[in-house]
This record gives sequence, C-alpha cells and structure tokens, in this order.
Amino acid sequence: MIPSYLSNIEKVDILAIGVHPDDVELSASGTLLKHIDAGKTVGLLDMTRGELGTRGSAELRDKEGAAAAELMGAAFRVNLRMADGFFTYSKENLLKIIQVIRAAQPEIILLNAKEDRHPDHGRSAKLQADACFYSGLRKTETLGADREVQEPWRPRAFYHYIQDRDLKPDFVTDISEYMDKKIELVKCFSSQFHDPDSDEPDTPLTGADFFDIIRSKNKTFGRPANFAYAEGFQTGRIPGVKDLFSLT
Repeated sequence: MIPSYLSNIEKVDILAIGVHPDDVELSASGTLLKHIDAGKTVGLLDMTRGELGTRGSAELRDKEGAAAAELMGAAFRVNLRMADGFFTYSKENLLKIIQVIRAAQPEIILLNAKEDRHPDHGRSAKLQADACFYSGLRKTETLGADREVQEPWRPRAFYHYIQDRDLKPDFVTDISEYMDKKIELVKCFSSQFHDPDSDEPDTPLTGADFFDIIRSKNKTFGRPANFAYAEGFQTGRIPGVKDLFSLT
C-alpha cells in the first residue's frame, strides 16, 4: 500500500527526522531556521505521534507539530505513525523511512541522538542511520506516490543532533540570531511544558525553568566556538573541510 503522505513530500535540501514530534524543535530547530533563512529548504519527518507522552495526546501533538512546521517555514511535515516506545528495527520500518528519503532527496539528513535518557532516541537513531545507507542501494525496492519504483538516493551526509544528555559534539552550529525563534517553535508544543493550571503529572519538561535550561544548554555549546548560542551535532563519519579557512 502506498501511504497518502508521500504525495505531500517534495525535494528538500535538508530532511530532519525525529522519533517524537518536538525532538527536532528542541535540538536542531535553530540550525534549520538559519538554513531556511539562507535559502535552503527543509522537510520534517516524525516516526511516531508521541502517543506515550505523559501530557497531552497524539491528536494534540499532531496539531502542535503542524503549527511548529508552519512557523518554521518547513516545506512539509509527515508522520510514519510507528508505535511510540514499541517500534522495532525491522525491514518494514526501514522501508517507511527510505520511501520518504527517496521522495525528498535531501542532501543532508538530521537524526536523533546516538544515545540519550529516552531509550527511543538511541534506538531510532540506528534505524534512521541505516535507512540512509540502504536508501542508496539499487536493489532496495520502494514505490513512490505515483506507484513507480523509486530511484536510489543517499544523502551526502547525516548528522545526529544532541538531545537531553550532555554528549560531546563533533561540531556546533551558530544559532545566536535564532535562539528566540527556536524558543517560539518549542513553545508550539505547549502541552509538554509548564502550566500551573494543569492537573497532569509532572515530567522533566514541565519545570518553570525548562526554557532557561534550553538557553543554557545552547549557550554552553556555543562558548568554545565564541558563539552566543549553538546547537551540537555528532557525525556518522569523519567530516572533511575544503581548506583551513572554512573552520571558525
């Protein structure tokens, strides 16, 4: 069966994947905003609807994700509707991701953290990274929205954004001009965060100081590179530079 969301996908420069809605916004949205302002196109792919989240619901998360994508200026946002918490490493799930990669044909893909407090993050990162590889194999067969066999596509590079744990980044991107807008994007997922009138249980995200923590984390990433704020990434392979003047 061909999923209907494939018809909403267009070619983009960057595809950002998150196992949960809000993963991308929390960890990589400043970087995406910067590249959108530079004329690059961005697509968003959520693997699950976050239905196991302590607060809110899958339906509410759908609405919040759509609002965040619109505010960001993303070309599309699609959801694979895998089982939150219980998705498996399987051929079926690899092919779902590959279909989107081949439809979007991104040059760069951003992935979940290699390891993290939430076990879904590291598990999904492996699935996502392997899909990037298998998407480039001619004999991995998938069908597009037109029911024709999709052409192989492998991105030039993929990078893992850093999430809750303080992992050492391989590089950081300067988001100093986009820190405030990043907070706006994260706040689109308001059901996740501090609400003094809520009778739902508290979580690590519901503290009144949570947005201060986000700013502090991005300030910490930025300091070694003399950026006011930055987001950190880890690589799947050793990156190369054209010349020494490309480094800051």
